[in-house]
Amino acid sequence: MPFEFKPARIFYGWWIVGAAFFVALYIGGVIFYGFTAIFEPIANDMGWSYAQISLAASLRGLELGLFAPIAGILTDRWGPRRLIIGGAIITSAGLFLLSQTTSLAMFYGAFALISVGMSATTLTVLMTAVAKWFRRKIGIASAIAMSGYGLSGLIVPLIVKLIEVFDWRMTMAILAAGMLAIVTPLALVFRHHPEHYGYLVDGQGDVPATPGIQNAGLQSPEVHFRVTQALKTATFWRIAITFMVHALLVNSVTTHIMPYLSSIGVIRSRASLAAMALPIMSIGGRLSFGWLGDKFDRRRIVTIAFAMMTAGLLFFGYTQTVGLWLLVPFLILFGIGYGGSTGVRPAIVSEYFGRSNFGSVFGFVVGVNAIGAIIGPPLAGWVYDTWSNYQGIWFAYTGLSIVGSLLIFNITRVKITGEDSKPK
Repeated sequence: MPFEFKPARIFYGWWIVGAAFFVALYIGGVIFYGFTAIFEPIANDMGWSYAQISLAASLRGLELGLFAPIAGILTDRWGPRRLIIGGAIITSAGLFLLSQTTSLAMFYGAFALISVGMSATTLTVLMTAVAKWFRRKIGIASAIAMSGYGLSGLIVPLIVKLIEVFDWRMTMAILAAGMLAIVTPLALVFRHHPEHYGYLVDGQGDVPATPGIQNAGLQSPEVHFRVTQALKTATFWRIAITFMVHALLVNSVTTHIMPYLSSIGVIRSRASLAAMALPIMSIGGRLSFGWLGDKFDRRRIVTIAFAMMTAGLLFFGYTQTVGLWLLVPFLILFGIGYGGSTGVRPAIVSEYFGRSNFGSVFGFVVGVNAIGAIIGPPLAGWVYDTWSNYQGIWFAYTGLSIVGSLLIFNITRVKITGEDSKPK
């Protein structure tokens, strides 16, 4: 009998991870990291203060707040595909409206629309899509998907170049068209529960497909918290507040890194390289800490990540008085640290509250995180407007980072029994 080579079939969950990576790559580069590139051009063109413009980053934080719990619940019920398609259309409309801005109210309205669209295309929906397909490998799977956000830093210099060649308004219109051309086709890759398509979680084997019904043969010792049960636990709130601190720190730094460097004499082209390098450095943290989180205590992994962020913020603050060479340890420590903390977040929520209602629980975690995302950038902008100096806010955030590490260090597992322990 002749030898017949049969290539191994790739578990479909990894295709979902790949699609999530590229969605995160584009949206992260355009909306999250790219905002720092249009910050100064808008200020120069419209004459608005840094605090006024920073408030738009807080409106963008609505994606993490008001809409994230709703997006998580809808993803649990409907699956990710319809949400991502709808979100891409709404985000594109928001970017186009931003390109036509003539007033501060219109500017905020555009970001509010972008926030609604992002709620259906980014963190909560993407991580829920991945978490439905992985349990044992969720750390590395979610880390790979979220590395798209890290690599999206490469888009920042591209946005800077587009602004130089055209202007910030035309650049926003181009990016709006790209949202439809890139994100919408990727949405077609996404599927809901693996059991509906004949797979077991983590690709451990095949089971008969039962569309619309979760396969009863999938036995698992994992917990199954409903969101109402999770909200009653101290563990939920300690996780949520830890990552609220994380969101405050990261949103503040990524929004103000170029204005801060410009304020201490760094030209925009070089400042954009630092803005690009920060999320790229985070890729190492996302992948390595995600992998470590699948093997070791995730509480300790997040604590180490926060320690690195703390040291990085100290270097960032002292860059102004000691020298630009401190940007190197800042980019390494803060980039890897915040990437590591980000990469472990979906896995730690899945570990403590289960997979069946992951979207709903994770959505509420992200919703709490949004408080930090909303407060951080305007606070940093207000400090600069008031004292013409960023250094004090970076040192204050260093102390806040220490608080985050203490919160997560010794969280405890909560057990539920009986009927309440069954997935709903």
